[in-house]
Amino acid sequence: MPPLSPDDHAALARARAILESPSLAIRLTDTIGSPIEALVRRLPDGAQRVVADGTRRALEAALDAALRTLDGRRTGKAADWLHRGAVVASGAVGGAAGLAGLVVELPFSLTVMLRSIADHGRAQGEDLSGVAARLECLTVFAYGTRSRGDDAADAGYFAIRATLARAVSHAAEYVAERGLAEALSERSAPALLQLVARITQRLGIAVTDKAAAQLVPVLGAAGGAAVNALFMSHYQETAWAHFTIRRLERLHGAGEVRRAYEAT
Repeated sequence: MPPLSPDDHAALARARAILESPSLAIRLTDTIGSPIEALVRRLPDGAQRVVADGTRRALEAALDAALRTLDGRRTGKAADWLHRGAVVASGAVGGAAGLAGLVVELPFSLTVMLRSIADHGRAQGEDLSGVAARLECLTVFAYGTRSRGDDAADAGYFAIRATLARAVSHAAEYVAERGLAEALSERSAPALLQLVARITQRLGIAVTDKAAAQLVPVLGAAGGAAVNALFMSHYQETAWAHFTIRRLERLHGAGEVRRAYEAT
């Protein structure tokens, strides 16, 4: 396989900067003017349970969308502006309606974000006709966010990816064996539950940050729209980084790309 070119090294350096220095909480704090950590601590226990349950349900809706509607027919550059406009509008509605609005808005927003993530996958040469590739789009929600319990040594991109790889493989095998209709009707299947649970564990941190920012009383609809714009931008960048690395691995081999990534 050919060695990485200077352009490849530059793309890899940008991808590493995105994946290893998650900035969502910082960007949300800059938008609302208060530290996100402090706002999260002020969320009532009931609100945090609602957000956790809403995150799981939203990911189940996204899993449905990943398996039913993503395909590889579209090509060309990812249409970030189109998807961002949709979630900005939904964020305005959710921000105006408070916690109840967030729970309703979240499944829609995550599904639109998933389609934007898939756009980035296609742009980087992913073949979304296969179940595993579609599920790979779903895993992007687990990257680019630090869990509050993360050990720095275990929180890197490749460590998270290795943990998710087995869950994606098992879920894809289950869908292949049972067929799409049966797999989606049996969401309690361990293979699908494990995948959703692993992604929920990490995505839940980002959604809680989003909820804390979005529920600041003075923000309202305009604040909800701004928070959603940042949320979408964050995962579009993360998708670009993840699928750039996968594209480079197809060209140069996984070992070579990881060595270059770690040396950057």
